[in-house]
Amino acid sequence: MRVTSLRDGYVDMPVRRLRQPGDKPFGADLPSRVPLFDGALRLSVNAFAIDDGREITLIDTGSSNAWHPTMGFLPQALSEARIAIDRIRTVAFTHTHLDHIHGLILPDGRDGFPQLSRLLVPRPELDMFRAVARLQRFHDRAQPFGAGQRLSTDIETIAIPGHEVGHTCFRVASGGETLLIWGDTVHVPSLQFDRPEIAWEFDADQAQARASRLRILGLAADNGHFVAGAHLDSPGVGRVHRTETGFRFEPL
Repeated sequence: MRVTSLRDGYVDMPVRRLRQPGDKPFGADLPSRVPLFDGALRLSVNAFAIDDGREITLIDTGSSNAWHPTMGFLPQALSEARIAIDRIRTVAFTHTHLDHIHGLILPDGRDGFPQLSRLLVPRPELDMFRAVARLQRFHDRAQPFGAGQRLSTDIETIAIPGHEVGHTCFRVASGGETLLIWGDTVHVPSLQFDRPEIAWEFDADQAQARASRLRILGLAADNGHFVAGAHLDSPGVGRVHRTETGFRFEPL
């Protein structure tokens, strides 16, 4: 089993996207350890390819040309990783926000994965996916999956709702090791590991997102699992450890 981190690019977001309990944005009280780029938060955008030796399952697809021009570089990342596009037969989404799904279609309109045979969308978000006009030709091909479902012998889904109603973590287990591909559980790693109560403005349910984050951080830390995040600094893979007051991320 080989898992490859693929960087689709990055996106700069205003600091007000971070929310303290009570939906309170940060002002001058933003901790100095949070790096800013021209006053903005810089989020890496990552996808992950799981190669079981037979075919490749891709978790999330990036944004193609649907959002900022600093994103949409998944095809180049696949080429750099020497991953043959034709081996990608399954695409599964952690959730249906635009920076995770639009890579199904290249900027020139061609299919991003011409040999795609399984397109998996969290069941609670299937209607949301089918409402995206740009992806219309994929609407009927999308298959819903639920919590605790196995995509293969080595890949199982874990529901972690809050950021979105169907937000999902993929537990990948092989050779005695486990990796949690957890989507948007953490947006700003310099802050949200140590202070997991900090939410994101785009969380559909901030309280639920906090609860899911605490649960999955605890699962990773207490079991020595690796984690892989869509917005952790590229390559976005490492381990989680408990501290006296929160958690700490140890990148690979």
